[in-house]
Amino acid sequence: MTLKHENRKLSTRLAIVALAMFGFGFALVPFYNQICAALGVGSLVERGELPANSQIDYSRTVVVELDSNAHDLPWRFRPLARHVTVHPGELTTVEYEVVNVRGAPVTGQAVPSYGPQHAGEYFRKIECFCFKQQTLAAGESRRMPVTFVVDPRLPASVKTIALSYTFFEVPGKS
Repeated sequence: MTLKHENRKLSTRLAIVALAMFGFGFALVPFYNQICAALGVGSLVERGELPANSQIDYSRTVVVELDSNAHDLPWRFRPLARHVTVHPGELTTVEYEVVNVRGAPVTGQAVPSYGPQHAGEYFRKIECFCFKQQTLAAGESRRMPVTFVVDPRLPASVKTIALSYTFFEVPGKS
């Protein structure tokens, strides 16, 4: 074989490899999306799925009682309203107020809980301060919203849902 023939053969192989790599790059995007969806990753914040049935059920109401706690945390933490009455499927926003009473910055993470316990399956948070850690400067106060939908598939026997948030200090983050 001549050098010219070997160079042409090598160039053809390199062109095929380059085209294959280019095609593989395009194939990675949907593959990556599928892997992220299967593993539940790909977002910096977790936002539960929107309910499949977004119709508002005006035939009934549910009272959502709001509670707040700060576990060994130098914060005053409270909901601005003690309860709200919602129709299942209705988009609702409530606000909580938090004040750091320590003379130094403090970082906390809120953890939600529900009563009755199975009600959490029907409570879809769209926006929530509990999705990420909150750092408050010394003396800082902040209003934090929670936007949610009570899924219309909530059993009709459930008339009241208690939503409670407890803030825990994140060690080493202040």
